Amino acid sequence: MKRVTLLIIVSLITFISCKESQKEKETEAKTNSKKPNIVYILTDQWRGSALGYAGNPDVKTPNLDVFAKESVNFTNTVSVTPVCTPHRAALLTGKFPTTTGMFLNDLYMPAEELTMAEIFKAEGYNTAYWGKWHLDGHGRSTYIPKERRQGFDFWKALECSHNYTKMPYYDNDNPELKHWDEYSPFAIVKDANKYISEHANDESPFLAFIALGTPHYPHNSAPKKYKDMYPPESLTINPNVTKEQVDRSRKELQGYYAHATATDEAIGSVLDKIKELGLSDNTIIIFSADHGEMMGAHGVKAFTKQLAWDESIRVPFLIHYPSIGNNKGTTVNAPITTPDILPSLLALTNIKIPEDIEGENLSGLVKNPDPNADRAALVMNVAPFGANFKDPAYRAVRTKQYTYARTPDGPSMLFDNVNDPYQMNNLLGKAEFEAIQKDLDSKLNSQLVAINDEFGTRDDFLKKWNYKLDEEKHAIPYWGFNEDTGNNKDIGNIKPVVQSPKPIK
Repeated sequence: MKRVTLLIIVSLITFISCKESQKEKETEAKTNSKKPNIVYILTDQWRGSALGYAGNPDVKTPNLDVFAKESVNFTNTVSVTPVCTPHRAALLTGKFPTTTGMFLNDLYMPAEELTMAEIFKAEGYNTAYWGKWHLDGHGRSTYIPKERRQGFDFWKALECSHNYTKMPYYDNDNPELKHWDEYSPFAIVKDANKYISEHANDESPFLAFIALGTPHYPHNSAPKKYKDMYPPESLTINPNVTKEQVDRSRKELQGYYAHATATDEAIGSVLDKIKELGLSDNTIIIFSADHGEMMGAHGVKAFTKQLAWDESIRVPFLIHYPSIGNNKGTTVNAPITTPDILPSLLALTNIKIPEDIEGENLSGLVKNPDPNADRAALVMNVAPFGANFKDPAYRAVRTKQYTYARTPDGPSMLFDNVNDPYQMNNLLGKAEFEAIQKDLDSKLNSQLVAINDEFGTRDDFLKKWNYKLDEEKHAIPYWGFNEDTGNNKDIGNIKPVVQSPKPIK
């Protein structure tokens, strides 16, 4: 009897062990077959040079410095149009601003556009968005209903605000305006971490898009703890900052770097949460920004962007992906421009790239980083507006070594960014660079032909898309909407009018 009992016990243990082993194998197979999660962290106005890992001697970004060692670093990433709405539209559609008509701030991106969230959602992804949106065009604090969220289901966002100490937002389908109860990057990432934790073990993968407003001005609102790290007199001023801009730049850099360090801390908590939950091996993580800012370079005052200088167009781009292996910490010098990001993400997740996407699939460079690879990335400003209204429209190409730009009146800049990193020596018209200029001009023309860009003046494009700028501020008059309650208000001759590339249904 003892032998029989022992045999039964052994058999039961063996059976249970086999069942558990089978269950573990099924779970592992399920995990391996599940498409990777995507966490896209988009910051606002963060220059590609303003990070510790990028060689900046002043700014402290310890979490992103570590993340750079775990990622592929695209060092010459450029914003296709260095200002908020155009970048975001190009990022979500994979198309150039001249094609979508989304080349000004405060436009409404038509529902007809197929977006990142809609594509991933169709492939079974849960979709979530936090923070600054800037694609709705119905005023900067107006409630955005679900049908205008371009495929994002979970929603804690607002069209646009840079009130970091009392950041407003809407909570999913609740039309009541709420406010984050602490410095907004900290509050937003706490909520994002909660979402990631709750969905970590879902059968479906998730696309979590975290859009932080910092380090965009106002810079004086950065927490004091972080501003104290950066006494203005101790900060390095780049040689291309003109004398009349030095004092202002020092003052603004204090808050700019303070925001950057605080935001680095916030981003670090997301990266830590992903590791804590064991999601690193099946998650694509991207850190980037929508554009940079001039900060006094070339005599252009702080806060200004839209221009073709590197301070404005060059942004950070770090990408960590499953099976990155020995590619951790590698560098790609070949530029990537905004419309290239979506098709590359789709390829990395084995999702078919829609035929009308214009960006190039660069997943090959992501998986096989080659520092010697090169390409010409297209940058443009179709219709400079607001503070840049007096600047001419331009089209430009950025290679790993050169920047070449042209306005409707002809070539405007040629810089060797390797030998002249602060772009202080314009090489246009110099005999020894004639062949290079000709080659870059040919590359630019090829890019424009590929997207059917006729490269006219600002007025040509405003007329083509029937956009009306305010006569005094030279921008889409978003201030015709109430910034406090989200409701329209009567402000005399300026009435709230939603402007969009397509008629609004």
